[in-house]
Amino acid sequence: MSRKNAVTVAGRRALGVAAVAPALVDQATTDTSAAAWLALGGYTVVAVAALAGRRRRPLTVFCTVLTVLAGVEVGAAAAEVKLSSLAVLPPAFALYAVGAYSPRNRSTAALFIGALLVAAGLVVNHATAPQGWRGGSDVLALVAVLPVAWALGVAARSHRVLLAAAEQRAEDARREQRLRAEQAAAAERVRIARDMHDVVAHSLTLLVVHAETVRARSGELPPWARERVDSLAAAGRQATEEMRDLLGVLRDGTAATAPRAPAPSLSGLDALVRTAGDSGNPVTLTTTGPLDAPPRPVQLAAYRVVQESLSNARRHAPGAPVTVRVDAGTTKIDVEVGSGPPPGPVRPVPGSGMGLAGLTERVAAVGGELSAGPMTGGGFRVTATLPYSWEGRRHALR
Repeated sequence: MSRKNAVTVAGRRALGVAAVAPALVDQATTDTSAAAWLALGGYTVVAVAALAGRRRRPLTVFCTVLTVLAGVEVGAAAAEVKLSSLAVLPPAFALYAVGAYSPRNRSTAALFIGALLVAAGLVVNHATAPQGWRGGSDVLALVAVLPVAWALGVAARSHRVLLAAAEQRAEDARREQRLRAEQAAAAERVRIARDMHDVVAHSLTLLVVHAETVRARSGELPPWARERVDSLAAAGRQATEEMRDLLGVLRDGTAATAPRAPAPSLSGLDALVRTAGDSGNPVTLTTTGPLDAPPRPVQLAAYRVVQESLSNARRHAPGAPVTVRVDAGTTKIDVEVGSGPPPGPVRPVPGSGMGLAGLTERVAAVGGELSAGPMTGGGFRVTATLPYSWEGRRHALR
């Protein structure tokens, strides 16, 4: 037996002794006959043993203790022996346990069972005891403590239930807080993955394209330069593959840190278009309306649409002409990027596979819509509409 269990058992026994001790003390001034002590002693032994199990089987313990007490009282009255009135305390302790540890319907039933036992004891008492030893209102006065003990037990049980409910609510609140923290962390990882794709993957793709362009003219280079160009192209492709794996890890929920780049705006479209032209894709840029009018988050989203579209054109259709149209109106901005089919065979350059998915999330975050698909006659077109009055999550675009 563990120390905790030993302490519990000792406490139950001590409570049982405390329930019968007052009657034993009072009996010395009530009736000191051997018959009285014998009757009270037998009842005491049964009460102490029964009260030890009052938590496990409270209804059984109460019925047992009250039945034994009724039998002892009836027998004592028939033999003209008087027991201490404090002998009613063990049933009171037992009935308290019924109210505290039993369901409400069973504890209520215990009151009726107790009333029936008391009534049956009075009937037998009146049939067997001589005149002057028959119970009446005095018996009712003694058992009046039993409903009070039951009510206290019910109140204790209600208090315990309320505490358990409060603890459960607190645990639910902690669980919800942890869930929100996990969701926030997952959203942050997705945002980091998207920014890494927009900033780092774009630059890596440009590096690989330039390396492949120089490699195509390797015959004009000295041997050592050809080796360097081959190594540069291989390193770029490997870095792109590793970037794709890293983005996949971030999307799956593994925490990681990543460098951040300043958020660009539509004023950087000219430089973006020149870079794409230098890499081999002729780009025509057409803008209408004030490009500095849209809110900063909307400008960033539109810039990312153009950047990702140009990156895809360099990756999948190198050398193909690209047209970029940006229309900044009074309430929204329309972006359209279309690329023609590649002029010749294309050696696939691996990408992260998250470009369009990231763009869709970014555009939706500011309340816009994005569509992408092949054009008639070949090529690929990306269009986006971004309203100025957006109510999306601001932190998703910072």
